[in-house]
Amino acid sequence: MDRHFDEELIRLKEMVSTMASSVQETISLSIKGLKERNLDILKKVYDNENKINRLQMEIDEMVLMILALRQPVATDLRFITSCMKINNDLERIGDEAVNIAERAEFLIANPPLKPLIDIPRMAEISQGMVKDAISSLLNKDGQLAQGVRERDDEVDDLRDQIFRELLTYMMEDQKNVKRAMELISIARYLERVGDHATNIAENVIYMVSGKDVRHPTMKL
Repeated sequence: MDRHFDEELIRLKEMVSTMASSVQETISLSIKGLKERNLDILKKVYDNENKINRLQMEIDEMVLMILALRQPVATDLRFITSCMKINNDLERIGDEAVNIAERAEFLIANPPLKPLIDIPRMAEISQGMVKDAISSLLNKDGQLAQGVRERDDEVDDLRDQIFRELLTYMMEDQKNVKRAMELISIARYLERVGDHATNIAENVIYMVSGKDVRHPTMKL
């Protein structure tokens, strides 16, 4: 049974890694489609969404099967249950990519409001957080996971900066309001990507150390 169990854990890792790669690609496509004003690129986002949803269900089924048949304990149990939680965060990141693509379609259909500088930068940081969060999971690296948590403030600062800048555009001309609001929405979706990456990192820290860092100021 030990050999089969090890094989199942390897397979679970591979499935999570595949889903993470698909999610990262989908976020990249949504931002690339926005920057290049290319609807064909955005269509690939919707295609990837179906793949991500299928993977989510397959990972959940794999986790439940392992829990039911193998009854893992200690670090193996923490890894398996963390995969289930992380699976949900990855699927939600895919949803945020779809939300970005939908807003991008409107923006492409209208004249550009301003050059895109901070949003691509925000996307780069968020994507890097997702990549490192998954790497920390697969390598059981709590230090890397902690670094992901610390980068969340960078994403939040860029969101605030984008909001302030776009607010001035809205105040200057009412015709700018709709386009500015769509860009603000995209910034909020990217912020949520960073939040989901942080959730993944916090699950990894718990998996590695057994320490719950989600609410550090909470008194028990």
